[in-house]
Amino acid sequence: MDATEHERTDAAEHEQTDAAEQVRRAKLQQRGPTAPDGIQGQQDRLTEGLRLYGADYQEVGRRFADWLGLHTTDAHALVQILYGEERGAPLSPARLSERIQLSSGATTALLNRLEKAGHVVRTRESTTDRRIVTLRGSDRVQELTDDFFRPLGERIGAMLARYPAEQLQQFEAFLNDLHVTMNEHLAALDQGETPESPRS
Repeated sequence: MDATEHERTDAAEHEQTDAAEQVRRAKLQQRGPTAPDGIQGQQDRLTEGLRLYGADYQEVGRRFADWLGLHTTDAHALVQILYGEERGAPLSPARLSERIQLSSGATTALLNRLEKAGHVVRTRESTTDRRIVTLRGSDRVQELTDDFFRPLGERIGAMLARYPAEQLQQFEAFLNDLHVTMNEHLAALDQGETPESPRS
């Protein structure tokens, strides 16, 4: 690659970075009042806040994937594996497949990539059925993940410390209720409670 091509590549990368920064700033500007006062307005603003949080969470995940040099889906699977291990409930390939909504074959290919990269270890820990495979993150990827997410965890911890315990309990109850409600809706969709597909 000659100097001119390097310059073109650098310019394209700067344009992509600038575009991403513009999107980020636009999202921040959207955080102001977006609905009138009253119960309905409050609910609308809360829903908008949750939507923005979801977009921010996805952006952090995308940057984590870029940082590790992984496809976004592979990084998402890796986070699920590490999260399961952290909770003391390490995932099997079948459980991971359910979590990331991939077929068994696609999940196997994904795990092969993560294992080849040194990020995931497949073990057989069951004392009753040696056919059961358990997924764990390598020591190295756990260190890398801690390095990437620790600053975010510290910022969120400092933010939450500003709220009294009683209010945090209300937040926790709200999020639990929201999780249940979303899963009820997903179950309804699985049972066919959805509009006819526009592609049909």
